[in-house]
Amino acid sequence: MRATDIILKKRGTFVTENGKRILKNSEPLTKEEIDFMIKGCTDESIPQYQLSSWLMSIFFNGMTFEETAYLTQSMLYSGDVIDLHKSNLFPKNTVFVDKHSTGGVGDKISLPLAPIVAACGLKVPMMSGRALGHTGGTLDKLESIKGYNVNLTEEKFTQLINKTGFAMTGQTIKIAPADRILYALRDVTGTVESVPLITASILSKKVAEGSDALVFDVKYGSGAFMKSKEDAETLATSLVNTVKAMGKNATAFLTDMNTPLGMKIGNFLEIEETIDCLMNNGPADIMTLTLTLGAEMLVLGKIAKNTEEGLEMCRKVVSNGKALEAFLENVKDQGGDPELLLKEKDVRRSAFHYTFTAEKDGYISMESYLIGIAGVALGVGRTKTTDPVCPDAGMILFKKTGDFVKKGEPVMEVYGKDEDCLSESKTILLKAVSYTDKKPETNPLIYKVIK
Repeated sequence: MRATDIILKKRGTFVTENGKRILKNSEPLTKEEIDFMIKGCTDESIPQYQLSSWLMSIFFNGMTFEETAYLTQSMLYSGDVIDLHKSNLFPKNTVFVDKHSTGGVGDKISLPLAPIVAACGLKVPMMSGRALGHTGGTLDKLESIKGYNVNLTEEKFTQLINKTGFAMTGQTIKIAPADRILYALRDVTGTVESVPLITASILSKKVAEGSDALVFDVKYGSGAFMKSKEDAETLATSLVNTVKAMGKNATAFLTDMNTPLGMKIGNFLEIEETIDCLMNNGPADIMTLTLTLGAEMLVLGKIAKNTEEGLEMCRKVVSNGKALEAFLENVKDQGGDPELLLKEKDVRRSAFHYTFTAEKDGYISMESYLIGIAGVALGVGRTKTTDPVCPDAGMILFKKTGDFVKKGEPVMEVYGKDEDCLSESKTILLKAVSYTDKKPETNPLIYKVIK
């Protein structure tokens, strides 16, 4: 095979229509052709300029679900794959289920979700990522717990899933190495938004962790990667159908990210809100979304017969304390101190802070993207993968979109990494928060479910 021929096949040929020369007749690639490109990517036998041309051909012409499944599998097997079914720790009929979110502001759903469904008897292998841009990262939140270790060996990862029902780990350099190479190329060649490439990037890592079924939380809105419902639905459909083409089960929920989730934004602050949820005292939006996703995970994992039974099971382990018990057990197992964590809850705060107050009377609106950017300025997130984050930076909201405020009333408490970042964050927040005489319309939290 030659990379050039594969590029041309996906690119198509020039034809003349109505006096204009246009590209047409792009053809689907075979599994062998995709495997050839991915092998050449990882062993560097195909130069990056040809890989970039190939990515651009995919960007313009797309891929079938079958092609996307081939690409995902090839990227998946470009490195290490965790096969939990090979372990003698689990019964042969064990179903491993995970959840993936496309990212947002205040989105800490994975943190309470994993212990809730684990307390119901589900096995959850959770491989998560770090914050980048305006979106938060699960690993950064977990590492705000003093001593918590997210760099687990495969053996330790497997043992903890067996012991507690779930474990939280990061992606090693040996997991889907082709994805790291292609993602870096997509970032500099303007091909990030390609749905097949996004799908393969997500799934090659999520399937590598050992999941048999996946629940997706695909967000849309100002604070989401996909801004419109239509684009989010396209991605959700691609994820679900590609997983099915790989012989696994999946469900996707389209959820609103036009306003932040919950009342706390920041790494340790979101750990606090996680504990609130597990104490059955979390914000309504976080509780609703967590329980809904949890119920679907239990159905896919064959723990619950239907959604209603799944919801009841999730509510029960929250109310009887078993979910919180599982979370604290995991904290201890991964190097943290549960007693210290509970002592620091609602007490541990950055010394650099101010209260953001309402500029005028009116109904408030919060622009999720700008709230996230303010968080980056404070030290919550990062603009480059090498940037450090501040565990104690963030915002505690007193008001959210749709609430009425009086001029001078506290809207949020703001915490930063240092004194200098506070003024920058305030400038951004002044643009992020607006006021109207009429109560703004809000979107339903869950817009659509795709199976």
